[in-house]
Amino acid sequence: MLILAIIVFGLLAGGLAQLVLGRSMRDVNWTVAIVTGLLGSFVGGLLVSLLAGDGLELRASGLIGSFVGALLLTLAWTAYAGRRNSA
Repeated sequence: MLILAIIVFGLLAGGLAQLVLGRSMRDVNWTVAIVTGLLGSFVGGLLVSLLAGDGLELRASGLIGSFVGALLLTLAWTAYAGRRNSA
């Protein structure tokens, strides 16, 4: 059950990151949303939680770090895909 919750939260974080970056709901790439959301949640959420001193508890700092991590990975993926398509 925890794995399913992590996947759903990763999907939401990745989709929200794409929406914040200016995509419409129709243009959200859900595959990229899942990947960037999961990786961003793992790296960003873990890093921010440990830096804030919350440990591995579910706290707001970890959730915010997850979203920021997904946002940064989505930006990086968009830049990479744009560069690859223009070449």
